[in-house]
Amino acid sequence: MDRILIVDDEIEIGQLLEICLKNEGYDVTIETDGQKALENICQNEYDLALLDIMLPHVTGLELCQKIRERYFYPVIMLTAKNMDSDKIIGLTMGADDYITKPFNPLEVLARVKTQLRRYKKYNQANDDVIEIRGLSIDDAKHKCYLFEKELNLTPLEFNIILYLMKNRGKVVSSEELFEAVWQEKYFDSNNTVMAHIARIREKMKEPARNPQYIKTVWGIGYTIE
Repeated sequence: MDRILIVDDEIEIGQLLEICLKNEGYDVTIETDGQKALENICQNEYDLALLDIMLPHVTGLELCQKIRERYFYPVIMLTAKNMDSDKIIGLTMGADDYITKPFNPLEVLARVKTQLRRYKKYNQANDDVIEIRGLSIDDAKHKCYLFEKELNLTPLEFNIILYLMKNRGKVVSSEELFEAVWQEKYFDSNNTVMAHIARIREKMKEPARNPQYIKTVWGIGYTIE
């Protein structure tokens, strides 16, 4: 069942969309406050988000930006504004579609179905692609992207990321990673893995002390969560 997040401070609109979407079999969550919605987005994964632009505490545009830092699922903006500049800003921040209030709930439903269909078709067509919070790797094409920007990796760096992503959530020891990627016996004094991880983080522009992707578990190894 597809999970949809609706964020709109107009309760009646949220409830109307909820009824319409639930009747089509979707699992719907409603938030009316931007800050609470941000907390929800950070804690849960959805298949699509409907975001009002004008929200208390955190705007819909800011929420869209936060979603794009971690996820690729479709985002549809809802707003009473009809300014081209607002549409441009929303699309620039990563929104997939834009609906101006007042709207017909059936139109919203149709656009939701269209966006979900495109999203699923893309994912199903890329079985060789692994994606984690904006970091994606295509094993077949031997390419790696961070928010759609290709990373210039060496073959060894590519294989390190690929192995960690295939073992998502698991802490991989330096020994295991070295022997899997280099196909050689690991020695305790070998700092090769550490050096390559450091170069990968530089190319991803990741802070060494607080990386968002390849995390160091001191005394054990590395993990991508």
